[in-house]
Amino acid sequence: MNKLIIILIALVFLNNCSFNENSRIWKSNENNLGTDKNIKKVFAEEKNVISELNKNLKLDLSNIKSNNKIFDNQNNLGPQNYNGELNKITNFKFSKLDEINQLNFKPVFLEDGIIFFDKKGSIIRYNNNNKILWKKNHYTKAERKLNPKLNFLLDSQRLLVTDSIAKYYSVNLSSGELNWIKNNTYSFNSDIKKYKNKIFVVDYKNILRCYKISDGSECWNLQTEDSFTIPNSKYSLILENENIVFTNSIGDITAVDVKTGLITWQLPTQSSNIINETYNFKVSKLVSDGDSLFLSNNKNEFYSIDVKTGTINWINKINSNITPIIIGNLIFTISNEGYLYVVDKKEGNIIRVNDLFINYKNKKRKYINPIGFAIGKKNLYLTNSDGKMIIVGLDLGNILKVEKVSSDLVSEPFIFNNNLFVVRNGSIVKYD
Repeated sequence: MNKLIIILIALVFLNNCSFNENSRIWKSNENNLGTDKNIKKVFAEEKNVISELNKNLKLDLSNIKSNNKIFDNQNNLGPQNYNGELNKITNFKFSKLDEINQLNFKPVFLEDGIIFFDKKGSIIRYNNNNKILWKKNHYTKAERKLNPKLNFLLDSQRLLVTDSIAKYYSVNLSSGELNWIKNNTYSFNSDIKKYKNKIFVVDYKNILRCYKISDGSECWNLQTEDSFTIPNSKYSLILENENIVFTNSIGDITAVDVKTGLITWQLPTQSSNIINETYNFKVSKLVSDGDSLFLSNNKNEFYSIDVKTGTINWINKINSNITPIIIGNLIFTISNEGYLYVVDKKEGNIIRVNDLFINYKNKKRKYINPIGFAIGKKNLYLTNSDGKMIIVGLDLGNILKVEKVSSDLVSEPFIFNNNLFVVRNGSIVKYD
């Protein structure tokens, strides 16, 4: 009898303290969670609310001088000599690349043509009339099935190549024939930089490697902290004051003496937790004006860093892994949400923000990402993941035109010799 009474009392108690959302006990706890300042939501992501700022502010860019650079050891290309009408004049065709989710490959631009590669790793040199001058493949049959992706650097009459299957080599610019070819332990995942008779490149294991241009022999290498996943973006390098400065997959920025391979300074920008999240971590290229270097990432951080000491000048909240462009005392960048930011280079203050995705419907724009941009004499040219290019008036930040380049992947735009180029999967489009 006693047991029965105990069971009945227990059932009544549980019914009054049910685990539904109207239960008093849970409502009380919910109120405590909301008001207790000592409790923090560990996994809550910070939401960055973006809006336009001074969108009608006109910039005075009358004293800005354009240039014709296509390569710079500081990645500081600035405004370029282009004011064309975006008339498509040539298609340099190649076989489509397989197994890619982005076209972050840069052609070699020559006065009399361009150089690129196809899906089997064949190097192709075209003249300005789209005629193939030579086409050479330096891979075995088995290696061609791996669809190597190539990175180039031009050194006088030598074309230096690193690839995605751990090979690096030098070819003759006139004929495409091999000068030498070597193997690395790991695939490469960065641009190539040159200093005197040496080149520098970073592989997937976050190892900076220095090679001699003459024969490909290794001068030295430097291992930085590794991660457990393969990153989804290229590492970046610049040359500054006889230091090679580079990023790795976990957000470290390291300056290394080009002669000795010894670390000059190192700046971690992320916590140790990023090591397990590197596939989602993306960082822009480093860009330097000689005093400071600038970069941003998709963790809502835009940095200005003293290039000599590695100390942080300022940090601002801009969510972007797009390479910034410096013009005078201003920095231009585009957030991953499609906003054009104009930033004061010295203090990091945001001067103007314009919405470049304003013509996209809300449902669509969250699936569109900026790829990269270039700046001409008066306009900014932005390519997006939907294959379109937005042309923007630089002084006012207003949209002038939208050009459809492709229905598929596209690269960032490149400007050379008064022409604009965009790589599509299967061809390079040239505009006048």
